[in-house]
Amino acid sequence: MEEEQPAPAPAPPPPPPPAGSETASNQTIYINNLNEKIKLDELKKSLHAVFSQFGKILEVLAFKTLKHKGQAWVVFDEVSSASNAIRQMQGFPFYDKPMRIQYAKSKSDVIAKADGTFVPREKKKKHDDRGRKKKDQHDANQAAAGLNPAYAGAYGAAPPLSQIPFMGARAAPEGPAPPNNILFIQNLPHQTTSMMLQMLFSQCPGFKEVRMIEAKPGIAFVEYETEMQSTVAMQGLQGFKITDDHPMLVSYAKK
Repeated sequence: MEEEQPAPAPAPPPPPPPAGSETASNQTIYINNLNEKIKLDELKKSLHAVFSQFGKILEVLAFKTLKHKGQAWVVFDEVSSASNAIRQMQGFPFYDKPMRIQYAKSKSDVIAKADGTFVPREKKKKHDDRGRKKKDQHDANQAAAGLNPAYAGAYGAAPPLSQIPFMGARAAPEGPAPPNNILFIQNLPHQTTSMMLQMLFSQCPGFKEVRMIEAKPGIAFVEYETEMQSTVAMQGLQGFKITDDHPMLVSYAKK
């Protein structure tokens, strides 16, 4: 009588995909090869300005740490927005360096909170305690000076510039200028830089230069090679929002 053979051992699970394999589509894009000389605040504002044309942005993440230099994450509300951004902005010269863009490997906190999968990370207790002590001391100092910390905006420090409505420049009540190759841009937020505008308007063919007037924030001039090219740019970027409450007003410049 033949001896019964033991059942074969189950096959081991497949190995994880190798590093560098394609990441699944999601709302967050990862950008690297960014210019490390740009200040963090300006970098985040510029990224928001350039990528908001693809859809609603929930947040832009960039960090000062050496490990994260030259990198950023942009979180969109929709996966389709992230896909369009990757397809259209791959290799775009951003502060003189071509961007390298891909889907982020992990879900952003803001998305995880929205779909109920967020798991809080453990924070370093020592750091938290130090921050709490500093806040308590700050509140105590304000109380000693007769200020209520709860009303710092009303009685203490002035609110940040970003919270102060910027009225922008008002065009004189004259007839519109005839079509020409120079555009006049109004209602720009206070923090707009010429580099932000250059990255926006250079996506349209025929772009030549951006001119901003330091004494008159909120306005700019953008020059194209021909009147037809400036018209295409005006139609494409009319009402574009660098920030949520500042739709751009684009018209032909008076010569």
